[in-house]
Formats: sequence, C-alpha cells, structure tokens
Amino acid sequence: MCANYTPSKREAFSHHYGLDRGIFDNPAEAFPGYLAPILRESRETVGQVECLNAVFGMVPHWADMKLARQTYNARTETVASKASFRNAWKRNQFCIIPAENFYEPNYETGKPVRWRIAHAEQRPLSIAGIWEWKANGPDDLPVISFSMLTINADGHAVMSRFHKPGDEKRMLVLLDPEQYQPWLEGALVNDPQVYQPYPSERLVTEEAPLPPRTKAKGVQASLL
Repeated sequence: MCANYTPSKREAFSHHYGLDRGIFDNPAEAFPGYLAPILRESRETVGQVECLNAVFGMVPHWADMKLARQTYNARTETVASKASFRNAWKRNQFCIIPAENFYEPNYETGKPVRWRIAHAEQRPLSIAGIWEWKANGPDDLPVISFSMLTINADGHAVMSRFHKPGDEKRMLVLLDPEQYQPWLEGALVNDPQVYQPYPSERLVTEEAPLPPRTKAKGVQASLL
C-alpha cells in the first residue's frame, strides 16, 4: 500500500507527457491529504488531457476530508463495490498520477526502513488511479481527490520485499505510454493485461530512510 511518493517534477510533464504543468506550491513528497498533480481527460475539450492539483486520498461528496487518510489506495478487486470508490469507477473517472518514485517499508532488518522504488529507465512512473469531485470542501471550495489502484503482488521479485512479514504483498498499477490515453478514456478498464504486476526488471530500489520532520506543514501541504 503506497502512502508516500514523490510527484514528478515540472520538466517531466513537458518531456515525458508533452504537457504544460501549472506552478503548484506543493511539498516535495506527497502523503495522504496532501495536494499533488494528476492527469485526466479535459472536462472542456474531448481527447485532450489536463493537469490539475488534487488531494491524495479519495473524498466522495458525502465524506469528511479526513477520510483521505484511509482512501489513498483502492484495491482493484473491490474498487467497483466499495462506497468510497464505486461512484468514480462507475463514471469512468480515471486518472494518471505521475511519480518520480514511491516509497514502501522494508522489514528485512527486523524493523521498518523506508525504501525508494523508481523506474529503471529513469522516467516517470505513471500510476493508474481514479478521481472524485466534492462540491463543498474547505472554505466551501470544490475539491478534487484521487486514489491509486493496487493489485496483488505475492511472489513479485521487487514488491515481495516490502511490508510486514506475513502480510499480503500489493503493488501499484503502473502504465506504459501506449496505455495512457486508453486508460483515461476508460477503454482499458476491463483489460486484464493492465492489472498484471509491472515487470520487476523495470524497477530499481534503494534504501531511503525518512529524515526527521520532513513532512511539510500548512494548508499548501495538506487539506486535513
């Protein structure tokens, strides 16, 4: 379960995704409740992709903003039926979360140590997600939020090294460039190939302990 990642830098949006990204005053790393950029189909121009800031953690219209602390990941096995996610899934509200890397706990030393997982080709990781819209967020302003999709990864050469011993191994759904537009359009929602674990040889890992007090404070960091 991914609860911490590094959003892609502004240059990656231009070089990899061919998009201009707005200047978002966000923390370097994202945690549940933080703002981070996502990609989705434009609400105004058919076939166009837009980049916007959203809350990491799904907040449906009926929920308090604090729910984002529990809904940052959505299991593909239950996303269509869980109350927090089913509306977004039914309405084909799919997104891509551009990430420089993501972090998971490794227990091989007997205690949790944060490790960094990135693409072996030094390009962004494009995480498949869903997004939701809430009309009355903080200060009565509308809020867009998102959740990352996860799949089972038992036996995966990389992801089996993370999370507590005995726990089910999970990993994010990662997309390749030819899948970006079809995913956003909803054309791949029933394609089983999308929900296969990403090849382990295309990922690299390294130990990356979390320094003390690195979480940014304030409304620009978190809406919770």
